[in-house]
Amino acid sequence: MKLINVGYGNMISSDRLVAIVSPESAPVKRMIQDSRDSGILIDATCGRRTRAVLVMDSGHIILSAVQPETMALRCSGEKGNENDG
Repeated sequence: MKLINVGYGNMISSDRLVAIVSPESAPVKRMIQDSRDSGILIDATCGRRTRAVLVMDSGHIILSAVQPETMALRCSGEKGNENDG
């Protein structure tokens, strides 16, 4: 199992990750609000601005303060997982 740093010491399993999306579009904002209402939202931003939304295979939505491009590099293993980007 490979763990990926989603920022500020928070880790997720790369095997369970389905998608990394930007939070700006209206459908993604709706998805975030729906998951918040359902209690399946995980906010890993530590009070920072949300820059990436991670969709997990369990249906959970994770908010990250790390750029989506940085997250993609971390998933592919091209960049170290220890930096918060």
